[in-house]
Amino acid sequence: MTGEIEDAIERADREAFTQDPPKTLKGQIGFLLKQFGSAKAVAAEIGVTADSVNRYRRGARKHARADVAAKIDEAVKARWQPVVRKRRQKKAATSGGITVETRARFGYTAPVGTTDDGRFRRLTVHLPAMYAKRLFDARDAGASDQEMRSIIAEGFKDVYFQDGGSRATGLSDVEINDIDYLDLDY
Repeated sequence: MTGEIEDAIERADREAFTQDPPKTLKGQIGFLLKQFGSAKAVAAEIGVTADSVNRYRRGARKHARADVAAKIDEAVKARWQPVVRKRRQKKAATSGGITVETRARFGYTAPVGTTDDGRFRRLTVHLPAMYAKRLFDARDAGASDQEMRSIIAEGFKDVYFQDGGSRATGLSDVEINDIDYLDLDY
């Protein structure tokens, strides 16, 4: 199961497509066959038999069941235009940074005499390229959703809460909890 952060990265990647993925069942299966190399491998990915994949490829079966069609669509979109995805991620990680829009409960550790009660905030914050690089590297290394949340939380701490070190210098350990939604743009 993927986490909220990984889903947000995937949605942001899909916004970068320069061409739409195939929409017909025959076109989608043809694309997957090129990616996987065999009907057996495609069948294992989408949960049908190799014979069904070949029927879809030939056009003998024009429509798949709704659950299978959703798996096919997801498999195509996940593999569509990998070069475009990597180019955008590289730009974000080297120069552009990443914009995070979220509504979530933020908790933090603050000095004595101040409040550290977590509360819901709606924030849109542009994080520098180093946080984008760390986020993509963590995802590629198979990091958990919690580890990726901590990278974003650290970026929020530095950029939003401490404003680059000019305020709230005693603030430490910002956490993101109870995410209503989270979107990324880069």
